[in-house]
Amino acid sequence: MQHSLNSLTGYDMGAIDGEIGKVKEFYFDDSTWDIRYLVLQTGSWLFEREVLISPEALSKNSWKDGIFPTKLTKEQIRTSPDIDTDKPVSRQSEIELFGHYPWQPYWGSGFYAGGLWDSSNVSSVIDEKIMNEADKNGIIADEDRHLRSTREINGYNIHATDGEMGYIKDFIMDDHSWKILSLVVDTHRWFGGKKVLIEINDIKEIKWDKSLVFVDFNIETIKNREPYEEFELGNSKIGHTV
Repeated sequence: MQHSLNSLTGYDMGAIDGEIGKVKEFYFDDSTWDIRYLVLQTGSWLFEREVLISPEALSKNSWKDGIFPTKLTKEQIRTSPDIDTDKPVSRQSEIELFGHYPWQPYWGSGFYAGGLWDSSNVSSVIDEKIMNEADKNGIIADEDRHLRSTREINGYNIHATDGEMGYIKDFIMDDHSWKILSLVVDTHRWFGGKKVLIEINDIKEIKWDKSLVFVDFNIETIKNREPYEEFELGNSKIGHTV
């Protein structure tokens, strides 16, 4: 099933032994558009701390009615590694995260990608990743430059081949693959005021430093597209075209 990420923001998240906070935003991989983490804003029980939660931690096919149940305990959340979500997430921080939780790392090959993950190997894995991610000039690639925040890129302007035509308003993701499939683009200031869907495959280039997305068709193509709307299905808004 497809979901609007805006509609999932603010969902409660529950541990095995109680409520742990609300979903603040999502981090996705800008090379694959896979959602890697939900950003959990914990409640007063953990001083409103923000914690990264992998979709792997969610109880499958059981989240609805505004609640994401997880297979975690509050103690696991409390003792998780500190990560500053106001800064780019480093690969070292991710490795520490995957060493703390029983999740499979999504990067690399061999046992890192699909085999057994032994948290006792965290230090050696960090050393290997630092070596492998040094660039041609020998500068360490400390930040995972492929992780992007949905909250950060909401509002990016969209450029067709013949001019600007809207901005990102929302994202549509598939709840089976946890992959972003489409952007919801608001054209209100340009023509008609309607929202339209642009598939990820239509994106030609993104200039992250300028907050610009370029697509491979003209403005007239967008004008002729069916408008995107939202409708209520239970307590979750799902996008469709009408």
